[in-house]
Amino acid sequence: MGRHKVSRSIVIGAPAERIFDIIATPSRHSEVDGSGTVQNAVSGPERLESGSEFDMDMRMFGIPYRMTNRVVEFEPDRLIAWRHIGPHRWRYELEELAEGRTRVTETFDYSIGFSPFSAFSAYYVLAGLPARNAAGIEQSLLRLKDVAEKSEAA
Repeated sequence: MGRHKVSRSIVIGAPAERIFDIIATPSRHSEVDGSGTVQNAVSGPERLESGSEFDMDMRMFGIPYRMTNRVVEFEPDRLIAWRHIGPHRWRYELEELAEGRTRVTETFDYSIGFSPFSAFSAYYVLAGLPARNAAGIEQSLLRLKDVAEKSEAA
């Protein structure tokens, strides 16, 4: 894990294509979100691709808000990342393994635009938000694993 990045990985018993399809479908984001912040997709394409924009209803600390995101990295079945109004990125990297399994790494990258002299950057770290992001990522990956593996059985 790099400086100013929060990253976790999990191995899922499903092919990368199935997992990527879940991640690339904004209407499914609330289904796999483990942070409790993602409420539902408001607008955007059914399936994301490079340059796609999508709006999500969110809630953090009990306060509702809407976030517009844009896909900034995209390699089908391997990599997808989006950013919101700030420079921070949410990234999913998928690595196919033997026997139909896939390693999924989710990263919140707040290194772009991070400055120890910025009020936002200082607040982000002092408020313990990197640890909160880590816990949310861990739960999101477990939920993604559950959803992807259940769809295998269906």
